Amino acid sequence: MTFSLVFAVLASGFIYGITPGPGVLAVLGIGAARGRRAGAGFLCGHLLGDVLWCGTALVAIVGARQVGSLLFDGLGVISGLYLFWLGLRALRSRPSTEEGQQGPVRQPFWHGVVFGLTNPKAYPVAVATFTALLSSRAEALTWSMLPLLIVLSFVGGLLAYAILVALVGARQVRTLYVRYELWITRACGLMFIGFAINALVHALPGLLAG
Repeated sequence: MTFSLVFAVLASGFIYGITPGPGVLAVLGIGAARGRRAGAGFLCGHLLGDVLWCGTALVAIVGARQVGSLLFDGLGVISGLYLFWLGLRALRSRPSTEEGQQGPVRQPFWHGVVFGLTNPKAYPVAVATFTALLSSRAEALTWSMLPLLIVLSFVGGLLAYAILVALVGARQVRTLYVRYELWITRACGLMFIGFAINALVHALPGLLAG
């Protein structure tokens, strides 16, 4: 496994974990209400869902690659278009009127488990993110690499969560996030559009040639 592939999988897990969304806002709210330990407990539970969805996404990506490059390129185009749509939605987002998850949670760990496992957007976002960053290295993907790929994605997510744990617990941090949430969301939208273009650039030529 090349260094570029290792870095791409680590980056995919990191970006998937740290990108602002319902889980990030929830942990900031829990941290502000109950402190860093409660926020860390929530994220530890949430990791279970991350491993499940990222692992499932990697199975789909490696499977598509092994079945044939045409299927993988098709998955790349679909993922690229999905990321592009998410990016446009983020760029067009309006100021939120909801306060998010602010109330105290009695069992942060189990709340995180349920939150991570029941997020309906988790799997498509994981597939799209991993496909976008791995499309240029598709020829290197094999079933024998799958366990290591899942571990690397887990490590990437863990690094993202370590940063979030360092931030939660400070009410000023959450206040700052809420104040600039719209701009952060739009910046992530631009990032998604960049990933989408990357995925389409690598997938479309193969799909059109096939």
